[in-house]
Amino acid sequence: VQLQASGGGLVQAGGSLRLSCAVSGRYFYNIQTRGWYRQAPGKQRELVATITSGGTTNYADSVKGRFTISRDNAQNMAQDMVYLQMNSLKPEDTAVYYCNAVLWAGRTYWGQGTQVTVSS
Repeated sequence: VQLQASGGGLVQAGGSLRLSCAVSGRYFYNIQTRGWYRQAPGKQRELVATITSGGTTNYADSVKGRFTISRDNAQNMAQDMVYLQMNSLKPEDTAVYYCNAVLWAGRTYWGQGTQVTVSS
């Protein structure tokens, strides 16, 4: 599975950004869950949001009500996009954001990170 993340940048507190992740590859139809994680300097990587192949979403408490994860497979091909809409951003949201995919068999794939910086 290949994952290509984009959309990071610098934004003021209270602003919005949308991250995108292009998902494709050999095991595309074996993906159980897609997700976004983040890692701030000096901290461990943490879950931000996930979405299952059936559309069930899950969010970290710190982003509930502000972030929305979604998936676009409109073309019904062996590739799709996973988005993370981030509103009401806070300085503590500053981190490198990673998208990932977890197969039904348990194997996990990671995309490269994209930097999000929120200024106060």
